[in-house]
Amino acid sequence: MSEQSRKVVGNISLSLDGRITGRNGAGDMGWVVPHAVTETSRDHMVQLTRNSTTGLLGRNNYEGFGGYWPMVARDGNAEPRDRAFAQWLDAVEKVVFSSTLTEAPWQNSRISRDPVAEVKQLREQPGGDIIVLSSSSIIRALLAADELDRLVINLCPELVGGGAKLFEDGIPQSSWTLTDLHTSSTGATYLIYDRKH
Repeated sequence: MSEQSRKVVGNISLSLDGRITGRNGAGDMGWVVPHAVTETSRDHMVQLTRNSTTGLLGRNNYEGFGGYWPMVARDGNAEPRDRAFAQWLDAVEKVVFSSTLTEAPWQNSRISRDPVAEVKQLREQPGGDIIVLSSSSIIRALLAADELDRLVINLCPELVGGGAKLFEDGIPQSSWTLTDLHTSSTGATYLIYDRKH
């Protein structure tokens, strides 16, 4: 990777026991909610997306985000940072990874199948950061291929006791440097790690 290449950033929320969902599957995310609506979390998302010109999403997040954020983007009464994030999300190039979707109706969206091949192509094109928006499968695929430059974790002070994990056995060994951190009013900590190359 050249020094000029676009930075690939994985952004995700984790419980203290390393979970990305609760015991009841993908929709079991209530434990994240209190930590996603704080001053710190809102500032974090605006900062994180400021230099990003491509968003990568899995199908579940694409459909979930697409059903919520476009309304916030048009809501003049929305919290200003939420609206700024929503407007960025509406306008940004969105690549959704799915083997089942046949259309991507949200504006500025397109479907792709292979996160690693897609990221390698995107790195060759002009643009800002490429951000993975809360998709664990994409983050895992990019980690396995040594294509993730930064990992941003919203570490929530919750033990959920079951559910999917971000890091499974077999992931390649790598070293990271803590480059920034912020703590929210709820006790969540935003940890920003850059990959050591």
